[in-house]
Amino acid sequence: MRLQASSMKTILAAYSGVLRGTGSSIFSSLQDLPSAVWPCRSKVEKHLQVISVLQWVLSFLAMGIACTLLLVYMFCTDCWLIAAVYTAWLIMDWNTPRQGGRRSSWVRNWTMWTYFRDYFPIRLIKTHDLLPSRNYVFGYHPHGIFCFGAFCNFGTEATSFSKKFPGIKPSLATLAGNFRLPVLRDYLMSGGICPVNKNSMDYLLSCNGTGNAVVIVVGGAAESLHCAPGMNSVTLQNRKGFVKLALQKGSDLVPVYSFGENDAYKQVFFEEGTCWKSLQKKLQKILGFAPCLFYGSSWGIVPFSNPITTVVGEPITVPKIENPTPEVVDLYHGMYVRSLHGLFEKYKTRFGMKESDVLHIQ
Repeated sequence: MRLQASSMKTILAAYSGVLRGTGSSIFSSLQDLPSAVWPCRSKVEKHLQVISVLQWVLSFLAMGIACTLLLVYMFCTDCWLIAAVYTAWLIMDWNTPRQGGRRSSWVRNWTMWTYFRDYFPIRLIKTHDLLPSRNYVFGYHPHGIFCFGAFCNFGTEATSFSKKFPGIKPSLATLAGNFRLPVLRDYLMSGGICPVNKNSMDYLLSCNGTGNAVVIVVGGAAESLHCAPGMNSVTLQNRKGFVKLALQKGSDLVPVYSFGENDAYKQVFFEEGTCWKSLQKKLQKILGFAPCLFYGSSWGIVPFSNPITTVVGEPITVPKIENPTPEVVDLYHGMYVRSLHGLFEKYKTRFGMKESDVLHIQ
């Protein structure tokens, strides 16, 4: 009876801590439970890791559509006034994502993200200091299916970005269409995620002071159609818009490579010329993202727990040129490509790759 009473007090204390919003993890709060009551702590922690990853995948895939349908449905019920008030506020708040968003340190520091990080696990490697007196354009490679490394490192504090790069505020750029969907837009903004469009980039790099780092997944939807475990291929050869942006704003270019990003899922590839491949490309043009047919471990949607290591390379100093010529853009694009190649070659064997592995740039 004494053991049960003591265990119950520990559980109640952990529960009250969660309700108070202390940020303590469930697993950590239950450390004091005797082994007879809590025999499989490692198993529980693994379940929490899977749940944290699964909620992000499902949120990204379904939250926007589900909340849109719910909002429409509420207009047909007695809750129509709530839906009307939210819609009115949504209209008034429409431009917020393009003006720096509305990040929340509380959300970025949720304990859930540490479980997300530990599932793979995900690590962030710093190679050089970044000056808070400058702005930066990070080029993130490769895209993978869900950009797990990009989200964990730059959309949360799970890997301690702010401690490793003091004075630098990262803003991960994603499809602007995501910010037109109710609730999902606020969820994304709370992590410091912004739309990848001209207005948003201009604001972050011109109207928001210094110490800003815009993280652009350069390969985008096209690159996700070619990702597979063990594949080291990035879509970069004709992607020069981010270089032009850096020149126009005088922001330094920083190559970033995530080793293991392509290992999260396996993908079903369709042969060129087939109807399925044509449909995939048409949907990509219409929706703005690639509808990949992929599968992971549990239930097919949970990714494989393979390590992802994100290495932030050396910044390339860029002058401010409001109207850079194509020749200047090509010059700095070439410098960026060489720097990315060097980053890959230097760290590939340290993070699970062979000396013979080569980075292919398409």
